[in-house]
Amino acid sequence: MFDTIAYRVEDLKDYVRQFFRKLEVPEIDAQIAADVLVSADLRGISSHGVIRLHTYYGDRLRKHLIDPLSPLKVLNESAATLALDGGNGLGQAVAYRAMTRCITKAEEAGLAVTTVRNSNHFGIAGYYAMMALPHDMIGISLTNSRSLVAPTFGKRGAVGTNPIAVAVPAGGERPYVLDMATSIVPIGKVAVYQKANKMIPEGWGIDKDGHITADPGEVTGDGALLPLGGSEEMRGYKGYGLSLMVDLLSGVLSGAAFGKSVGKPSEKHHADIGHFFAVIKIENFRPVDLFKMDMDAYIRELKATPKLPGQQRIFIHGEKEYELENKYRREGVPLMTKVVDSLKEAGEDAGVPFDLEPVGA
Repeated sequence: MFDTIAYRVEDLKDYVRQFFRKLEVPEIDAQIAADVLVSADLRGISSHGVIRLHTYYGDRLRKHLIDPLSPLKVLNESAATLALDGGNGLGQAVAYRAMTRCITKAEEAGLAVTTVRNSNHFGIAGYYAMMALPHDMIGISLTNSRSLVAPTFGKRGAVGTNPIAVAVPAGGERPYVLDMATSIVPIGKVAVYQKANKMIPEGWGIDKDGHITADPGEVTGDGALLPLGGSEEMRGYKGYGLSLMVDLLSGVLSGAAFGKSVGKPSEKHHADIGHFFAVIKIENFRPVDLFKMDMDAYIRELKATPKLPGQQRIFIHGEKEYELENKYRREGVPLMTKVVDSLKEAGEDAGVPFDLEPVGA
């Protein structure tokens, strides 16, 4: 659909790492952020990948609206809970450390919950939920975001795209990895179409008058995204309710901004984004091998469901992304030409030339 150029995974990660280092991000944090961003492109979630490097992360770092050197601060802590202040740090580094500590607590307590306030956009929520998988744990990752989604019967953004991510290990089958916005699509998906000068499918968003539009500029301008489900007739109040739930756990519970108070990228103040992480240690409920055996049986049962005409497979959440990742690791990560142009511009501004050799060049 879009003109693309493919680059080797490690080359792309190294460029992103160097970019962050030039903007005073510590080495280990630059590595984390690079891994999160490129992982999004690897998994086919280009709306949350390197497309945001220049216009969001780079811009806010240069304007000192993100403090890459600020340490995490513990606000409250118990055996199974942890409340953190992100210090307005780089969202990926903040979230990685928060989830790491949540996993450590769950090892001891059996389950744990960590909230974070005063953070920034952290990329794909699924990255942090998946951190629990190697530990035979279930991971949950939520975050609030700026108010881009119209509530049911509203025509202005009042809640965020507020994603939900859940990762559950299996045995021989791929793990279940749900990573979804609570809007029909995230704003980054609309931005991808806008950057490519393509119209969006009708139903993704509305214009300033509340009318459904196919023009991505009308959505990103004074319009709004629609919640998962869409209109009231299509039961969009369910997506609206899920978005609100995420904001209550990520924003209100953590003490972060919520609703319309979450900072926009263009604003000259802290975003104060809130995150919510939870980890469940399967072993504390039943033997892990039996759990995985049942997961495999359930997944295979779903895949054996009679298929619609012309359809060959039924997928489990995360399966398409795993297959894309394997493909892109072999063949290179495809980036839209306009994204490549943006990376070149970012490199010029930061003093890190984007001179990567395309795959097959």
